[in-house]
Amino acid sequence: MKHLFLLILIAFIHTNTFSQEKVLTKTGITTFEASVPSFEEVKATNKNSGCVLNTKTGEIVGLLMMKAFKFKLALMEEHFNENYIESDKYPKGIFKGKIINFNINKLTSQSQDFTITGTMEIHGKTKEISITAKISKQENTIFLNSNFDLNTDDFNIDLPILIRSKVAKKVNVQIDYSLK
Repeated sequence: MKHLFLLILIAFIHTNTFSQEKVLTKTGITTFEASVPSFEEVKATNKNSGCVLNTKTGEIVGLLMMKAFKFKLALMEEHFNENYIESDKYPKGIFKGKIINFNINKLTSQSQDFTITGTMEIHGKTKEISITAKISKQENTIFLNSNFDLNTDDFNIDLPILIRSKVAKKVNVQIDYSLK
């Protein structure tokens, strides 16, 4: 799967423009939480999230492998991959979009709010989304952080009746990427 991820990143870099116009990470951190009060924490982290940003156009692509999400409990991870996300059938999540009014020359070490619009594909379903991200730049690194919600119904992720009261349909997603 790592090879697939690298091939996609390389293809994206080579097919659009010169590599100086691109910054990327393959070690971005994506965390999601679908916990509900009074039940076990439902939280996972993926420390191998990939992201490529075209610094000239503001176009951005994110890719994460579903099996790279790690849970506190191994059984939760197994259920996530086998029953809910069906990682063998839908191995990755993909975001393709654009940062509105992005201008790399105006970035500073102070985070600025930007709107990012695009499509999120998870579990074989695609949905238009718009999120707010904090973006800053220090030396040759662009920092991108965001906190947003996704709904499991939008991606046809079916939660069995036995766990519906224990897992939130509204999933909080946090991203923390350092792009070079």
